[in-house]
Amino acid sequence: MQESYKSLNPNPLVQFLDKPSSEFKKADLIKFVEANNIKMINFRYVAEDGRLKALNFIINNKKHLDNILSTGERVDGSSLFSYIEAGSSDLYVIPRYKTAFLNPFTEIPTLDILCSYYDKDGNALTSSPDNIMRKAQAELKRATGYNLDVMGELEYYVISPKDDLYIACDQRGYHETTPYAKWEGLRCDAMQAIAQCGGLIKYGHSEVGNFSQDNMNFEQNEIEFLPTNMENAADSLLISKWILRMLSYRYGVTVSFAPKIIVGKAGSGLHIHTKLVKDGKSVMIKDGKLSDEARKIIAGYLDLAPSLTAFGNTIPTSYLRLVPHQEAPTNICWGDRNRSVLVRVPLGWTSNKNMSLEVNPLETEDGIDFSEKQTAEFRCPDGSANIYLLLAGLAVAARHGLEMNNSLELAEKLYVDVNIFNEKYKDTLDKLDKLPTSCYGSAEAFLKQAEIFKKYGVFTQGVIEGVVNKLKSYNDKTLSEDLYGKHDELRKLVNSYIHCS
Repeated sequence: MQESYKSLNPNPLVQFLDKPSSEFKKADLIKFVEANNIKMINFRYVAEDGRLKALNFIINNKKHLDNILSTGERVDGSSLFSYIEAGSSDLYVIPRYKTAFLNPFTEIPTLDILCSYYDKDGNALTSSPDNIMRKAQAELKRATGYNLDVMGELEYYVISPKDDLYIACDQRGYHETTPYAKWEGLRCDAMQAIAQCGGLIKYGHSEVGNFSQDNMNFEQNEIEFLPTNMENAADSLLISKWILRMLSYRYGVTVSFAPKIIVGKAGSGLHIHTKLVKDGKSVMIKDGKLSDEARKIIAGYLDLAPSLTAFGNTIPTSYLRLVPHQEAPTNICWGDRNRSVLVRVPLGWTSNKNMSLEVNPLETEDGIDFSEKQTAEFRCPDGSANIYLLLAGLAVAARHGLEMNNSLELAEKLYVDVNIFNEKYKDTLDKLDKLPTSCYGSAEAFLKQAEIFKKYGVFTQGVIEGVVNKLKSYNDKTLSEDLYGKHDELRKLVNSYIHCS
């Protein structure tokens, strides 16, 4: 019996076409448009600032629609990327049919489609972050035989006028519910819209950060996704940030993905979980324990960690979050279930005990293999990240770890099983290398390891120079020390990056 994709799937296109989005073709989109009275097409693409841009088309007739979907359109690259000169700035944006989704906000029935950039010769734009990510994944597969599935934890604050009813405890908002958590409804609306647009959501909840200041409430939330292929994961994160901003605008509140909202309160991260896959099956666990392959990619992440901040921590306030004695990491190490480390191996379902069967004695053994759930979590990125370049960097780091001769030795050396911020483990802490403490330091670290990112032609020299120049332009080498204790200046700095990416 052929599987039906309609059952329980929230995506209207999947329901109508009865096929997964990965199989969408041009004819499928035209069929959906005709049958559902779609009036507009929006091309969506990501610019240098990390935000989704839009090009709107009114559908004139079927031939016009076919032409739009077949040829894409021209855009001014110099207005989208600082490194593209006005004298040769024309780029093509070409729609990727599998990304099509029904816009949940427009009054006019509209189909949105994500696009990729191509140059004048019809080649994928080598400097485009999404194409760099695809190259990184392709080279990982070519060189090692593995793919890297990923998912993100999207943390954000909702900023709204102060509400004195049912006040949550300061910095005690973890998994709080309405009425103490005021914006559970916004989060659930966002989750539904994200799912209808094709995002694979694991769950959502309120986070630790919850406080009031200057007659405003600040409430931290999180939406976590399920592992999927790298391209789909990146697309979902970008669409999700757009959806959350659109909903907050309609609610009359502000959503911020900034790494720091107020100094001294919980910051927001963008933790990235990764899973090494071969032939569609996870290779993270072997005989109930973390596999050698998993340890090798963790070693790759740790070895390139200083450079990875160039993609994952891209604004000065990123380094107000990465401070000692907080859950945000500062030291280059890894561990199991340990939130003081840079790479965490979360609690897995690797025991032989069926907990569900124990609490539900009427059930029978179903033989589900839960080892597929195991991931390795890279914890330093935040909402300023260039999603495509960050995931490309992690793919490079995974390949690097698999290719290094001393990966397993490095993994063993950098493993910690204690809270490194406890005073009695000070000797362990002192032996660990640290992450950069500024954008300038991140740029310097990236330059030292740039050749690894250039290997196999994944990152171009021009992109590396662009990233470095941008990071150094903040001139923040001693910013933390310069602003220490200067609360008004710190607040001004934080507010200037409240709408990062």
